[in-house]
Amino acid sequence: MADEIDYQIIGDDLQIVEVELDPGEAVQAEAGAMMYMGPGVQMQTSMGGESKGLLGGLKKGLKRALTGESFFITNFTHQGQGKGHVAFGAPFPGKVVPLDLSAMGGSMLCQKDAFLCAARGVEVEVAFTRKLGAGLFGGEGFILQRLRGDGMAFIHVGGTIVKKELAPGETYHVDTGCVAAFTENVSYDITWSRDFKNALFGGEGVVLATLTGPGTVYMQSLPFSRLADRIFAAASYQQNRGERRGAAGVGDELLGGLLGGDRSF
Repeated sequence: MADEIDYQIIGDDLQIVEVELDPGEAVQAEAGAMMYMGPGVQMQTSMGGESKGLLGGLKKGLKRALTGESFFITNFTHQGQGKGHVAFGAPFPGKVVPLDLSAMGGSMLCQKDAFLCAARGVEVEVAFTRKLGAGLFGGEGFILQRLRGDGMAFIHVGGTIVKKELAPGETYHVDTGCVAAFTENVSYDITWSRDFKNALFGGEGVVLATLTGPGTVYMQSLPFSRLADRIFAAASYQQNRGERRGAAGVGDELLGGLLGGDRSF
Protein backbone atom coordinates (compact mmCIF):
# COMPACT_ATOMS: atom_id res chain seq x y z
CA MET A 1 0.00 0.00 0.00
CA ALA A 2 1.33 3.42 -0.96
CA ASP A 3 1.39 6.29 1.54
CA GLU A 4 -1.60 8.64 1.31
CA ILE A 5 -0.09 12.06 0.67
CA ASP A 6 -1.61 15.51 0.23
CA TYR A 7 -0.24 17.97 -2.30
CA GLN A 8 -0.66 21.28 -4.06
CA ILE A 9 0.64 22.34 -7.47
CA ILE A 10 2.13 25.84 -7.46
CA GLY A 11 2.68 28.08 -10.47
CA ASP A 12 1.40 28.29 -14.00
CA ASP A 13 3.96 27.46 -16.71
CA LEU A 14 6.95 26.59 -14.52
CA GLN A 15 5.10 24.50 -11.99
CA ILE A 16 6.29 22.76 -8.86
CA VAL A 17 4.49 20.26 -6.65
CA GLU A 18 4.59 20.66 -2.86
CA VAL A 19 3.84 17.45 -0.97
CA GLU A 20 2.48 17.47 2.57
CA LEU A 21 3.55 14.56 4.77
CA ASP A 22 2.21 13.25 8.04
CA PRO A 23 4.73 11.81 10.53
CA GLY A 24 6.21 8.61 9.09
CA GLU A 25 5.02 9.25 5.52
CA ALA A 26 7.47 9.46 2.65
CA VAL A 27 7.69 10.52 -0.96
CA GLN A 28 10.27 9.36 -3.51
CA ALA A 29 11.72 11.40 -6.34
CA GLU A 30 14.36 11.36 -9.02
CA ALA A 31 17.72 12.51 -7.68
CA GLY A 32 18.10 16.27 -8.14
CA ALA A 33 14.37 17.08 -8.40
CA MET A 34 13.96 18.44 -4.86
CA MET A 35 13.46 22.22 -4.61
CA TYR A 36 13.04 22.67 -0.84
CA MET A 37 12.03 20.73 2.27
CA GLY A 38 10.78 21.80 5.68
CA PRO A 39 11.88 20.87 9.20
CA GLY A 40 11.63 17.23 10.19
CA VAL A 41 11.99 15.87 6.66
CA GLN A 42 14.96 13.53 6.23
CA MET A 43 16.49 12.78 2.85
CA GLN A 44 18.06 9.43 1.95
CA THR A 45 19.41 8.50 -1.48
CA SER A 46 19.63 4.88 -2.57
CA MET A 47 19.26 2.61 -5.57
CA GLY A 48 15.92 1.31 -4.26
CA GLY A 49 15.21 -2.39 -3.91
CA GLU A 50 17.99 -2.91 -1.36
CA SER A 51 15.54 -4.91 0.74
CA LYS A 52 16.17 -7.67 -1.80
CA GLY A 53 19.94 -7.33 -1.49
CA LEU A 54 22.60 -5.51 -3.48
CA LEU A 55 21.58 -7.27 -6.70
CA GLY A 56 17.99 -6.14 -6.24
CA GLY A 57 19.15 -2.54 -5.81
CA LEU A 58 21.32 -2.73 -8.92
CA LYS A 59 18.42 -4.08 -10.98
CA LYS A 60 16.14 -1.28 -9.79
CA GLY A 61 18.77 1.35 -10.58
CA LEU A 62 19.45 -0.04 -14.05
CA LYS A 63 15.73 -0.15 -14.86
CA ARG A 64 15.37 3.51 -13.94
CA ALA A 65 18.43 4.42 -16.00
CA LEU A 66 16.90 2.70 -19.03
CA THR A 67 13.80 4.90 -18.74
CA GLY A 68 15.84 8.13 -18.70
CA GLU A 69 15.84 8.66 -14.93
CA SER A 70 18.83 8.79 -12.62
CA PHE A 71 20.40 5.57 -11.35
CA PHE A 72 19.63 6.62 -7.77
CA ILE A 73 16.32 7.57 -6.20
CA THR A 74 15.83 9.80 -3.17
CA ASN A 75 13.32 9.18 -0.37
CA PHE A 76 12.04 12.06 1.77
CA THR A 77 10.57 10.88 5.08
CA HIS A 78 8.87 13.10 7.63
CA GLN A 79 10.35 12.15 11.00
CA GLY A 80 9.17 15.19 12.96
CA GLN A 81 5.89 16.32 14.47
CA GLY A 82 2.90 17.86 12.72
CA LYS A 83 3.00 18.36 8.97
CA GLY A 84 6.12 18.12 6.85
CA HIS A 85 6.58 19.67 3.43
CA VAL A 86 8.85 18.96 0.49
CA ALA A 87 8.64 20.43 -3.02
CA PHE A 88 9.90 19.24 -6.39
CA GLY A 89 10.56 21.20 -9.57
CA ALA A 90 10.88 20.09 -13.19
CA PRO A 91 13.98 20.63 -15.39
CA PHE A 92 12.23 22.54 -18.21
CA PRO A 93 9.02 24.62 -18.74
CA GLY A 94 5.78 22.69 -18.55
CA LYS A 95 3.08 21.30 -16.30
CA VAL A 96 3.05 18.91 -13.36
CA VAL A 97 0.35 16.28 -13.80
CA PRO A 98 -1.00 14.42 -10.73
CA LEU A 99 -1.94 10.79 -11.37
CA ASP A 100 -4.11 8.83 -8.95
CA LEU A 101 -2.98 5.35 -9.95
CA SER A 102 -5.72 3.65 -7.94
CA ALA A 103 -8.29 5.34 -10.22
CA MET A 104 -6.39 4.38 -13.38
CA GLY A 105 -6.25 0.63 -13.00
CA GLY A 106 -3.08 0.62 -10.91
CA SER A 107 -0.61 1.59 -13.63
CA MET A 108 0.24 4.24 -16.19
CA LEU A 109 2.60 4.27 -19.17
CA CYS A 110 4.60 7.49 -19.64
CA GLN A 111 7.32 8.89 -21.84
CA LYS A 112 10.63 7.63 -20.59
CA ASP A 113 11.76 10.74 -18.64
CA ALA A 114 8.39 11.96 -17.34
CA PHE A 115 8.56 10.77 -13.71
CA LEU A 116 8.97 13.54 -11.13
CA CYS A 117 7.94 12.07 -7.76
CA ALA A 118 5.50 9.65 -6.15
CA ALA A 119 4.25 8.44 -2.80
CA ARG A 120 6.30 5.72 -1.14
CA GLY A 121 5.02 2.39 -2.41
CA VAL A 122 4.68 3.41 -6.08
CA GLU A 123 7.04 1.51 -8.37
CA VAL A 124 8.83 3.05 -11.35
CA GLU A 125 9.45 0.28 -13.87
CA VAL A 126 10.65 -0.11 -17.41
CA ALA A 127 8.05 -0.99 -20.05
CA PHE A 128 8.58 -1.99 -23.67
CA THR A 129 6.32 -1.21 -26.61
CA ARG A 130 4.63 -4.35 -27.86
CA LYS A 131 4.92 -3.56 -31.57
CA LEU A 132 8.08 -3.24 -33.65
CA GLY A 133 6.85 -0.25 -35.67
CA ALA A 134 5.91 1.77 -32.61
CA GLY A 135 9.32 1.12 -31.10
CA LEU A 136 11.31 1.98 -34.22
CA PHE A 137 9.42 5.07 -35.34
CA GLY A 138 7.44 6.25 -32.31
CA GLY A 139 8.74 9.31 -30.52
CA GLU A 140 9.50 7.36 -27.34
CA GLY A 141 11.31 4.40 -28.90
CA PHE A 142 10.98 0.92 -27.44
CA ILE A 143 11.27 2.00 -23.80
CA LEU A 144 8.53 3.63 -21.73
CA GLN A 145 8.05 4.19 -18.01
CA ARG A 146 5.44 2.23 -16.11
CA LEU A 147 4.21 3.76 -12.86
CA ARG A 148 2.59 0.99 -10.82
CA GLY A 149 0.80 1.11 -7.48
CA ASP A 150 -2.25 2.49 -5.69
CA GLY A 151 -0.97 5.92 -4.65
CA MET A 152 -0.31 9.35 -6.11
CA ALA A 153 2.39 9.87 -8.73
CA PHE A 154 3.44 13.07 -10.48
CA ILE A 155 4.85 13.45 -13.97
CA HIS A 156 6.19 16.48 -15.80
CA VAL A 157 5.19 17.32 -19.37
CA GLY A 158 6.30 20.08 -21.72
CA GLY A 159 4.11 23.08 -22.49
CA THR A 160 0.36 22.66 -22.00
CA ILE A 161 -1.27 19.33 -21.14
CA VAL A 162 -4.38 18.03 -22.88
CA LYS A 163 -6.30 15.11 -21.36
CA LYS A 164 -8.56 12.95 -23.52
CA GLU A 165 -10.91 10.19 -22.38
CA LEU A 166 -11.12 7.82 -25.35
CA ALA A 167 -14.25 5.74 -25.88
CA PRO A 168 -13.92 2.12 -27.04
CA GLY A 169 -12.64 2.16 -30.62
CA GLU A 170 -12.07 5.93 -30.64
CA THR A 171 -8.73 6.80 -32.24
CA TYR A 172 -6.51 9.88 -32.09
CA HIS A 173 -3.53 10.47 -34.38
CA VAL A 174 -0.87 12.39 -32.44
CA ASP A 175 2.61 13.71 -33.20
CA THR A 176 4.89 11.06 -31.76
CA GLY A 177 6.70 13.49 -29.45
CA CYS A 178 3.45 14.86 -28.05
CA VAL A 179 2.36 11.59 -26.41
CA ALA A 180 3.02 12.13 -22.70
CA ALA A 181 1.18 9.29 -20.93
CA PHE A 182 -1.69 6.83 -21.34
CA THR A 183 -3.39 4.04 -19.43
CA GLU A 184 -2.37 0.50 -20.29
CA ASN A 185 -5.71 -0.38 -21.88
CA VAL A 186 -5.04 2.16 -24.65
CA SER A 187 -3.67 0.59 -27.83
CA TYR A 188 -0.48 2.37 -28.98
CA ASP A 189 0.82 2.06 -32.54
CA ILE A 190 2.17 4.21 -35.39
CA THR A 191 0.62 5.21 -38.70
CA TRP A 192 2.52 6.14 -41.85
CA SER A 193 1.51 9.31 -43.66
CA ARG A 194 -0.39 8.41 -46.83
CA ASP A 195 0.40 11.72 -48.51
CA PHE A 196 4.12 12.01 -49.23
CA LYS A 197 3.79 15.74 -50.01
CA ASN A 198 2.32 16.45 -46.58
CA ALA A 199 5.07 14.43 -44.91
CA LEU A 200 7.80 16.13 -46.93
CA PHE A 201 6.62 19.76 -46.81
CA GLY A 202 4.03 19.88 -44.02
CA GLY A 203 6.56 19.60 -41.20
CA GLU A 204 4.56 16.94 -39.37
CA GLY A 205 6.83 13.99 -40.01
CA VAL A 206 6.32 10.72 -41.84
CA VAL A 207 4.69 8.83 -38.97
CA LEU A 208 2.08 9.64 -36.33
CA ALA A 209 1.27 7.87 -33.09
CA THR A 210 -2.11 6.12 -33.13
CA LEU A 211 -3.91 5.85 -29.78
CA THR A 212 -7.11 3.81 -29.65
CA GLY A 213 -9.46 3.63 -26.67
CA PRO A 214 -10.86 2.88 -24.28
CA GLY A 215 -8.64 4.70 -21.85
CA THR A 216 -7.07 7.99 -20.78
CA VAL A 217 -4.45 9.84 -22.81
CA TYR A 218 -2.32 12.83 -21.83
CA MET A 219 -0.75 14.90 -24.62
CA GLN A 220 1.86 17.67 -24.33
CA SER A 221 2.12 20.74 -26.55
CA LEU A 222 5.89 21.25 -26.27
CA PRO A 223 8.02 18.08 -26.18
CA PHE A 224 11.51 18.75 -24.85
CA SER A 225 13.02 17.49 -28.12
CA ARG A 226 11.13 20.21 -30.05
CA LEU A 227 12.26 22.88 -27.59
CA ALA A 228 15.86 21.67 -27.78
CA ASP A 229 15.79 21.74 -31.61
CA ARG A 230 14.68 25.38 -31.62
CA ILE A 231 17.33 26.39 -29.08
CA PHE A 232 20.04 24.55 -31.03
CA ALA A 233 18.97 26.18 -34.29
CA ALA A 234 19.01 29.66 -32.72
CA ALA A 235 22.39 29.03 -31.09
CA SER A 236 23.85 27.80 -34.38
CA TYR A 237 22.57 30.92 -36.17
CA GLN A 238 24.13 33.22 -33.60
CA GLN A 239 27.42 31.34 -33.78
CA ASN A 240 27.49 31.60 -37.56
CA ARG A 241 26.76 35.32 -37.33
CA GLY A 242 29.78 35.75 -35.09
CA GLU A 243 32.03 33.90 -37.52
CA ARG A 244 31.00 36.25 -40.38
CA ARG A 245 31.96 39.45 -38.56
CA GLY A 246 34.47 41.71 -40.33
CA ALA A 247 34.52 43.76 -43.50
CA ALA A 248 33.70 40.83 -45.79
CA GLY A 249 30.66 39.79 -43.77
CA VAL A 250 29.06 43.15 -42.93
CA GLY A 251 26.63 43.22 -45.85
CA ASP A 252 25.58 39.60 -45.41
CA GLU A 253 25.08 40.06 -41.69
CA LEU A 254 23.06 43.25 -42.15
CA LEU A 255 20.78 41.66 -44.77
CA GLY A 256 20.35 38.49 -42.71
CA GLY A 257 19.49 40.52 -39.62
CA LEU A 258 16.87 42.58 -41.45
CA LEU A 259 15.23 39.54 -42.97
CA GLY A 260 15.28 37.70 -39.63
CA GLY A 261 13.85 40.64 -37.66
CA ASP A 262 17.02 41.11 -35.60
CA ARG A 263 17.36 44.76 -34.51
CA SER A 264 20.39 44.25 -32.26
CA PHE A 265 22.93 45.58 -34.81
